[in-house]
Amino acid sequence: MTISGLLVLALLARIALATKAGPWSALLALLPRLLTCLVNIVKHSGPVALKLTRTLIPSLFRSKYRLPVVIAACSAIFLSACHQREAVVTEAKPVVALAVHPDGNIASTSLPAQVQARYSTPLSFRVGGKIIERRVRIGDSVKAGQTVASLDPTDLRNALANAKAQLEAAEHRLGFAKQQLDRDQAQAHANLIAAAQLEQTQDAYATALAQRDSARAQMALATDQLRYATLTADHDGVVTSEDADTGQNVQATQAVFHVDWTGDVDIVCDAPEKALNSLTVGAQARVTFPALPGKALEARVREVSPAADQESRTWRVKLTLSAPSPEVRLGMTANVAFEVAADGATGEPFTLPVTALFHRGENPAVWVVRKGSNTLELRPVTIERYDERTVSVSSGLHDGDRVMLQGVHAVSSGQQVQVVPPLHQEDFPA
Repeated sequence: MTISGLLVLALLARIALATKAGPWSALLALLPRLLTCLVNIVKHSGPVALKLTRTLIPSLFRSKYRLPVVIAACSAIFLSACHQREAVVTEAKPVVALAVHPDGNIASTSLPAQVQARYSTPLSFRVGGKIIERRVRIGDSVKAGQTVASLDPTDLRNALANAKAQLEAAEHRLGFAKQQLDRDQAQAHANLIAAAQLEQTQDAYATALAQRDSARAQMALATDQLRYATLTADHDGVVTSEDADTGQNVQATQAVFHVDWTGDVDIVCDAPEKALNSLTVGAQARVTFPALPGKALEARVREVSPAADQESRTWRVKLTLSAPSPEVRLGMTANVAFEVAADGATGEPFTLPVTALFHRGENPAVWVVRKGSNTLELRPVTIERYDERTVSVSSGLHDGDRVMLQGVHAVSSGQQVQVVPPLHQEDFPA
């Protein structure tokens, strides 16, 4: 009950006591019951107060002094409308929403990247065998020609010794065939042997000569294979991986180490489909490094992959620094900001997931979170195209509108909401 109601009741009682006669004396006789009913009326509101009033009126209106009674009852009813009630605080409902942008614009021109060597090659033996020694580890710097690993050379040395023996035998046969050819040629000039015998001697000499050349080639091959048992670095660089262990039997061309060449480096990033039009070869970009705060380097696009990755559906982009710095090291993370004109072209459609679409009757609409108040507004839109998982909105939205993406059937217009990011933002590209 309000203080104003108590004052009115006290005033009525005071008037009755002052008059002691007439209608006010009758009202004084009814005062106990009247006070109880009026207090209940004032304490309650709405239908409850109306019900109490209905129970009070018949008994009071039987009195001949109806006017003061009616005035007192009406005052109590009016005061009940002024009863202060506690305000109900509505808790903001969390909703998944993102700012949308036209397909012709890139919401964020910054892409994560990594510093990689322009050239990276695996080091492998050119012959198979058992690794008996490794001289470098991951992170070690190597120089061109430096020995990094070696194989067991026993079998290769035996093969070389066999090739040497085969070469000596071939040279002996060649010498004998040469002597026989000289004798037969002298006898042929004296007409002491037939021409057919001379031809056979010439054929034997040619065969011995070919066998000698073949043995010599086998000798050179065995020598090279013995040399291949020692693995050396082709270029200056840094060992980035170890792919075989000491004691392991490896095949020819099986990678033992990977070495990133010292020198030119690339800034490598994976670009989404929407950014491809801005990432042409030669496009300028600005690269920053978390490890080098306050330092930004200019770069340009050197290469764009001709096809998307089958899993991530992104395109590999490689940039080269205009002025390389020795502070930029292999493996460092970077952020690449592309110089893209944010011109917000009109008429560009908005691509939204189908989960954001709502219908008011037969008309499509989306829930938009109002700026400042964080309340929901159901905004009609025009659908240009329906795809398998997305829709293209041609009108009804503006660049930067926050559109609700999930749970569109569990909210109402004007509802207070709290915007939260999606759990897997890659499923809802802005």
